[in-house]
Amino acid sequence: MKRTSRINSRVAMPLYAAVVLLVPAVTSASLASADDGPGPFGVTAVAAVTAQSARVGALFGADRRSRLAGGHFCTASVVHSAHRDLIVTAAHCLDGDSGDLVFVPGYRDGRAPHGVWDVKKRFLPDGWAKGQDEDSDVAFAVLGDRDGKGVEDVVGGNRFATGTATGATAVTVTGYPNTREVPVSCTNKPSAHSRTQQRIDCPELSGGTSGSPWVNGDQEVVGVLGGHEEGGATDDISYSVVLGAEAAALYRDAATDP
Repeated sequence: MKRTSRINSRVAMPLYAAVVLLVPAVTSASLASADDGPGPFGVTAVAAVTAQSARVGALFGADRRSRLAGGHFCTASVVHSAHRDLIVTAAHCLDGDSGDLVFVPGYRDGRAPHGVWDVKKRFLPDGWAKGQDEDSDVAFAVLGDRDGKGVEDVVGGNRFATGTATGATAVTVTGYPNTREVPVSCTNKPSAHSRTQQRIDCPELSGGTSGSPWVNGDQEVVGVLGGHEEGGATDDISYSVVLGAEAAALYRDAATDP
């Protein structure tokens, strides 16, 4: 389970609808040819400050707004929507006991370079809301505006893509381990775990990286860290739901919400 547990009690909102930087862990995946995509594969390192990494952020309880350092518990990322106000994460990060939340894109070392954004509304699939089905561990949240702008106006957003073939291309996973105050990233090719779940071998994606986007070379989110074992029982293997019809329908509901 790669969600950080939190102790502080909060009022629940209604439901709608990785790591200490180590010497690079070189694996056989690291030796993939350049034709397969960016390399080296299977190595986790601190994510560089880029336009892409700014779209990924950390989730905090709203009571941590003025003292962010050490308070993040899950990861989320901005995805394109008509209202420019949408993030995607794992459903287990937004379930009923998670209280009022804020999202901080590009969070680093206690600072919010692109502002602190309130979570206004959550969208969880029926499969998760009614039974915590691991095949439904994807969710969206609508954020409030800041100074008349949506979060996508400030940091941009990746396209949310469903129906892509698992492992067709390499993906980059970027997230916030609970032991770090900076994001880490790892690139590798996913493989099928089952018909409904995909996995990726990346070291040191520990608690707090739940909700991390799996972004391909076309800047599409083709996976969200979660699903089987709520993202993985070990730090070195992570999972995502295969994004299919349920995720597509949930995205449409969230993206068109007035």
